Amino acid sequence: MPVRTSGSSSLRDARWLCLLIAAVVIVLDRWSKLWVVKHIRIGSAITVIKGVFRITHVLNYGAAFSMGADSASPAAMRYFLIAFSAIAAVAVLVAILKWGRALTLTTFSLSLILGGALGNLYDRIRLSYVVDFLEVHIVHYHWPDFNIADSAIVVGACLLLLETLRPQKSGR
Repeated sequence: MPVRTSGSSSLRDARWLCLLIAAVVIVLDRWSKLWVVKHIRIGSAITVIKGVFRITHVLNYGAAFSMGADSASPAAMRYFLIAFSAIAAVAVLVAILKWGRALTLTTFSLSLILGGALGNLYDRIRLSYVVDFLEVHIVHYHWPDFNIADSAIVVGACLLLLETLRPQKSGR
């Protein structure tokens, strides 16, 4: 839905709002990771819902689900992930700048993805790893630990997928 100025039929440029959404994701991600680092020892956890949800402190040197964490060349993997994340963030930023004049489900989704990508990119550049801390168990399945940035990326990607599956109005 486009953002409208009060009492006017003209559209206001919503790119600032898209960037604000991305910034909020980054701030929440940074704050949550700093809290975990300060309050939970690496490898330890706080049980929130027994057998279902814990707040942990895990260092992820790989990509999603720790893929590549055991790479024969950890430095090469780190630089690859930094380059990939930076290129993806720039591509998403360009898309927001191009289509962000109206706040739509697409631009909102891209904002979440941008914030998440930059949140994890910061960790990879500054720390050489990403701090993960959300641990979920569903029956006998253990979901790999993740963080706020990962959540924003996944939610943004799912919303984009739903947007592509939604019937489009004709004449668009």
